[in-house]
Amino acid sequence: MTTRKWVHLFFKTLFLGAIAAIITSFFVKSDSYTMFLDPFNAWELFGALIWFMGIGFLFSVVSQTGFFAYLFINQFGLSIFRNFWRPVQVILLAFVLFDLIYFPYQNAGSDASVIPYALTALVILGYGLVVAYVKAKETNQSAFLPAVFFMVVVTVIEWVPVLRTNQTDWMWLMIVPLLVCNTYQLLQLHRIVKTEEQQPGKAINRKQSKQKVTKAK
Repeated sequence: MTTRKWVHLFFKTLFLGAIAAIITSFFVKSDSYTMFLDPFNAWELFGALIWFMGIGFLFSVVSQTGFFAYLFINQFGLSIFRNFWRPVQVILLAFVLFDLIYFPYQNAGSDASVIPYALTALVILGYGLVVAYVKAKETNQSAFLPAVFFMVVVTVIEWVPVLRTNQTDWMWLMIVPLLVCNTYQLLQLHRIVKTEEQQPGKAINRKQSKQKVTKAK
């Protein structure tokens, strides 16, 4: 990936994270806006939007850090575990989903129900399966499991700091930008790589190289 492509991906993802955070804040932090509407205070309302935009930027950076970390971890896992890397990903996926249900449920107290936590894990898994299906359809079937692993395991790991607070509004405010940013990065990576491989200049250079090799023979 060239520097220009990376910078474009970075700022596009940053923008999407900010938009996702602002839209989510209208639903989970509505009190932050209503207090400035009656009476109407344009400056304070603008300040609230800037605040949630900054939060979106922060969550977007977390998402991008996790994405590039995963690219390294995936290559490292392939080199270490080789053919066993896929079973290892399945085991880690199951372990993370179990933790996503068990530990928040234990921290919630004896009166809490396990159903909301199980539904949360199922929704994230279901969303990851849908994104992975799109990824595999646009590339190849071998990309399905790594895509599910990234969308579920990496997203949950990125989500951990807010999960520890057990504050529902902030949990929603972080998970939505994370899912949006992770989805965009995952589905854009192969398009960027494919575009670079199909650049006319590179194709001409490869053709000229082949001609030179043929003449040399």
